[in-house]
Amino acid sequence: MASSQLDLIELLRAIDPEAPLAERHLWLMRLLDWVRGDTEDPDMAVARVRMLIDAAEVRPEWLKLWHHWWEEFLTTIDATPLLADLGFAPQGALMSELVHRLRRKLMPPTPETTDLSELFPLLFPTDFDAKWLRALDARTLTRLRTVLFRAAPDAPPPNINDYAMRTVMDAVMFAVTQICAIGHSTAVRMRMSEDAKRERAFAQLPLAFVTMREAIQAHGRQSAPALIAIGQLREQLDACRAAASTVYTHLEEHGISVHIEFQLRQLRQRIIRVKALLLCLETDAPAQATTQLLSHLVRVDQDARSLRALMADNTELLAAKVTERNAETGQHYITRNASEYLHMLGAAAGGGAVLACTTWIKLVIGSLGLTAFWAGLVAGINYAACFVLIMLLGWTVATKQPAMTAPAMAARLRNIGAPGAADDFVDEVVYLLRSQFAAILGNVGVVVPVVIGIAMLIERTAHHTVMDGYHAQYTLAQHQIFGPTALFAAATGGLLFLSSLIAGWVENWFVFHRLDSVIAHHPRVTRWLGAERARRWGAYWRQRISSYAANISLGLMLGLVPPVLGFFGIPFEVRHVTLVAGQVGAAAHEIGPQVIHRAMFWGAVGGIAITGLMNLAFSFLLAFRLALTAQNIGAVNRKRLYVALRRRMLRQPLSFVLPVRLKHRPQATEAEPDAAPASDAPVGGDKPLEPPSPPR
Repeated sequence: MASSQLDLIELLRAIDPEAPLAERHLWLMRLLDWVRGDTEDPDMAVARVRMLIDAAEVRPEWLKLWHHWWEEFLTTIDATPLLADLGFAPQGALMSELVHRLRRKLMPPTPETTDLSELFPLLFPTDFDAKWLRALDARTLTRLRTVLFRAAPDAPPPNINDYAMRTVMDAVMFAVTQICAIGHSTAVRMRMSEDAKRERAFAQLPLAFVTMREAIQAHGRQSAPALIAIGQLREQLDACRAAASTVYTHLEEHGISVHIEFQLRQLRQRIIRVKALLLCLETDAPAQATTQLLSHLVRVDQDARSLRALMADNTELLAAKVTERNAETGQHYITRNASEYLHMLGAAAGGGAVLACTTWIKLVIGSLGLTAFWAGLVAGINYAACFVLIMLLGWTVATKQPAMTAPAMAARLRNIGAPGAADDFVDEVVYLLRSQFAAILGNVGVVVPVVIGIAMLIERTAHHTVMDGYHAQYTLAQHQIFGPTALFAAATGGLLFLSSLIAGWVENWFVFHRLDSVIAHHPRVTRWLGAERARRWGAYWRQRISSYAANISLGLMLGLVPPVLGFFGIPFEVRHVTLVAGQVGAAAHEIGPQVIHRAMFWGAVGGIAITGLMNLAFSFLLAFRLALTAQNIGAVNRKRLYVALRRRMLRQPLSFVLPVRLKHRPQATEAEPDAAPASDAPVGGDKPLEPPSPPR
């Protein structure tokens, strides 16, 4: 503590009210750094604040210098942008905010500024600042206000209030202006409900602010007319928020726009900011309210620097819509009884027959001697065409469905607090895994004999083999269980997941722009197809667009990702269980019956098994985590689900691969909710305030 006192004395001596702007701000940064200390203990920081006050009280000459310094600070710095705009996008668009945050990470602000919002991150750079500010007690705050902080010398007459009052009022005015701008934008206004449009909440908001300002100027901020006007402004803000929430109903039906969702989130957060400023106006303890507001702004500034938080916050609703649309498609790939299980086996057998042809076409493409990119493009077109053919025939490609069906399972998690919800979820996992076991069994069980049959047909008709002995040995060596097969298979599972995201995004884009209506009703289309056929085509593409997008994108990625990564020196090869089984079968046929006596063959058979496992596990895991995030499933309930899943695996292991009847145990208690409902309180608490999740 003695060294801290010596450091404080040195800091106090260094104060210079006449120093250049940057030097004055650097001195304040050093003072706040001394307050923080090295322990990150809020109580120690509060003790240092008291030490600063004690040192100031016994140094009247220093107090004069400080008051002069503080006067210079108030007259040169603009605090309104800090209160009104900190944490909000300057351009009101997601990409511009992304660029802005990236620039802040790469280019830190300068202390030579008159904008307090730019200086603020230098004064309070860590989350710990929010903690020690919130820990300041009422007595310490009172001493701070009476000893160090006084009204500016150029303060206006009492009937207009002081400098702080004017700053807060200006900040409220700026924020209200931004709220009205978002509410009156065409993208938001045209998607409101008819009732919200008639009520014109955003048009009434500026009038409510003017009424409040006039009441405060005429009667004082704590007078009865002022408090009534503040309450009316708060009610009008709630009306604006309710009107904006009706936009989500339109987005749910007609597709999500990340840009609109970003604007709505900005609007909700600005409303919360205005409520925080109103609390500072109406409170009878302004010092405590101001400190809590500063603590809140520190947390907001920390969040405003995070690129990950920006993307997570503003794509949450899009993720929810992607998973919901994929859930509708994914239900078709889940088998729940023996009849559906057998149907899946048949569909997978058909898919395996088509993929046998795909395997040989891929081998032919490899023998053409094309450059890496063109070979990858032709292979991708081959994959995409075969996947689309399988889709049109109603057949199945193994391990492609988990990315689509995991969201269908997560849809059951919306009422996770209900009794039996965990068992219902585990049932969906069981249905999915045994469906995929049937799909893998059907694909692999057919692709191998069909590949061998095609090879025999080629040998009899063309009198030569497509694959020579060297390439057969090379193929077996490339698919060994102890090689990079598992890693490549996991990465291929990631491509399966990515194709489901692309499918959901394309369908959302199709619905958002109402392309089905364009196809059904546009005069050129109806003249070409006829009204009835155009209507059917619109309905068809509305129903099947995601399936086409998933299959085409997956095929092109399987073909193009390896050469693209290879261009950057990253080795990668596609490892899909059915395609691997076909290639291993072709290689084994070329070597002959003696292949079963070679360890390399059995290593490749093990490679087929590990490929299927990794394809299934990674595509499902990634999609399932996305679905959990979209449904806001917290850590407590996630743990409950994992426990239920492990219990089912121990008690009924065969149910994960065969269509046996599931047995349930009655649950004794109801699951607890993840968290308490979100609060609108603008200050206080450990985390930045977030508005309630939009209706889904």
